[in-house]
Amino acid sequence: MTSIYGKYILLTGGSRGIGPIIAEALAARGAHIALAARSEVGLLATANNLSKYGTQTMIVPVDLAQTSQQQSLVETVMISFGRIDILINNAGLETEGAYLDLSWEEIQKTIEVNLLAPMALTYHVLPHMLERREGHIVNIASVAAKIGAPYAATYCGTKAGLAEWTRGLRLELEGSGVHFSTILPGYITEVGMFAKFHLKSPSLLGSTTPNQVARAVVKAIEKEKLETFVNSSPARLLSVACEISPSLGDWLKKVMGVVEFQRKKVGKRL
Repeated sequence: MTSIYGKYILLTGGSRGIGPIIAEALAARGAHIALAARSEVGLLATANNLSKYGTQTMIVPVDLAQTSQQQSLVETVMISFGRIDILINNAGLETEGAYLDLSWEEIQKTIEVNLLAPMALTYHVLPHMLERREGHIVNIASVAAKIGAPYAATYCGTKAGLAEWTRGLRLELEGSGVHFSTILPGYITEVGMFAKFHLKSPSLLGSTTPNQVARAVVKAIEKEKLETFVNSSPARLLSVACEISPSLGDWLKKVMGVVEFQRKKVGKRL
């Protein structure tokens, strides 16, 4: 079992959503955390909340959609902390809408933040981890990476890419001392669109809370778990059905209310 106590962690998306919840779960176990996000105000609020745990916290305002800022983020944290034991790629854009209703700029930005930024941060962190023969990289993907959802094709594509890239890299670096975990939450309550529009997912579709996701991240690190589905319904079974028979998977998503729910979300967003 791996101890989180005393570890130096870089967490992206630390200003809102599930980021502050994950940060608190880690700080409660004695981790020192570098929080990265666009909103300095949000980062300061998260850092202030973590002060009660008596661990080191630093904030780094950064726009991960800007390629030039990705490497500088790692360098900034390395200078202050001296090392990064754990990288948690949590920042992401929930870009939704009919595909052709999105601008190409929105699509490109989503790919940059959700997929390319985690790849870049990992690229710059890995040499240090490999040199010490220890480290852990946690990527927050989504159940959408495994089942796909209409009106969220770009988002699903980036999360699927993130999950499968993690799988490939995990096998490539097996035995190196660096561990990889993928977290696959379902629809998250309390934050994001659920909180904003008071939406409730169909019972067959299920949902998860920010605290459940945070606990999954902690468990993935401590027990070196490879993949974790975090959802109240058997999302893994649906993902298996989608892999075995795409037509069956599409039918199940209609029956379970995924298609209609996504339409409602888009309607609310507009």
